[in-house]
Amino acid sequence: MKIGIVGLPNVGKSTLFNAITNAGAMSANYPFCTVEPNVGIVAVPDARLSKLAEMYNPKKITPATIEFVDIAGLVKGASKGEGLGNKFLGNIREVDAILHVVRCFENSNIVHVSGKVDPAADIETINLELIFSDIELLEKRIQKIEKLIKADKKYAADLEVCQKIKTELEQGKMAKSIDFTDDEKEFANTLDLLTIKPTIYAANFCEEDFANNIETNEKYKEVKKIALEENSKILPICAELEAQISEMDEKEKLAFLEDIGLKESGLDRLITACYDLLGLISYLTAGEPEVRAWTIKKGTKAPQAAGKIHSDFEKGFIRAEIISYENLIACGSLANAKEKGLVRSEGKDYVMNDGDIALFRFNV
Repeated sequence: MKIGIVGLPNVGKSTLFNAITNAGAMSANYPFCTVEPNVGIVAVPDARLSKLAEMYNPKKITPATIEFVDIAGLVKGASKGEGLGNKFLGNIREVDAILHVVRCFENSNIVHVSGKVDPAADIETINLELIFSDIELLEKRIQKIEKLIKADKKYAADLEVCQKIKTELEQGKMAKSIDFTDDEKEFANTLDLLTIKPTIYAANFCEEDFANNIETNEKYKEVKKIALEENSKILPICAELEAQISEMDEKEKLAFLEDIGLKESGLDRLITACYDLLGLISYLTAGEPEVRAWTIKKGTKAPQAAGKIHSDFEKGFIRAEIISYENLIACGSLANAKEKGLVRSEGKDYVMNDGDIALFRFNV
């Protein structure tokens, strides 16, 4: 899973990226500090792995991971080459989802690229650049489809979808807010549109504002309204606090979070939101060599889940031996679980659940 962090210059993108990845991306008070996209791999927190490790004493523990890409600040006119231009739009095109950092804090020492803090205007600036880029892409696609239709009328439905999207984009709407039929959505997802990518708005607050009732904050209300209108998610966060938390060990982190009245860090909340946004779950494998989490889409069947481990597992799939994490922990061992009949043999049509512990049988 690859998440692209975008936003105007000086909204806290690189500060947040540094905090959640500890990757050391350069952060400074001027636009375009991040010229090349910085990449950080983050382990997905999963307490189940620790419990399984206690049971199996494995040589290796491998969590699921998320790749965060810190993409340089976009500015008005980026789709026409302004600032650092289309290069960054290309970087966004390569990610699975967008984390759009929106500045909701006032600080006279940190320059705002447009001169004032206005979350709605900032969002509009970036979204319009994504829209302009998508319109240009669609115009080219429409020209190609019109040529294909002359030889084969079956492409008429594709043309209708492209024209439908283009019309909505020209009215300032994001493609992800359009009502599609299932067939239209399937085709739209092949178009590589920026405005159809799932998005989380990270409303970045200063420490003082973050500690107060965010729901009454006018800037937050603006961002929340936009997120609801375009079927996106919103995550209130404080990059300053995350930077402090990133330098603490686990014990200090838990005590610090408790002191400020939070149950989990912004990173943990962000990862949960990313999984929810993209419809992802994790299944687990456990044994003496390795305890590991594997990320799959909700609705994935056992053979395809096995294919995440190795393509041969999917090709030669025979069956999956499945037990839920909760049942295994309750039984204390796999042997006890088998005695109680809690280990199931599942076939090719079995749909995997979050927390399934699987052993795949295959023959190639």
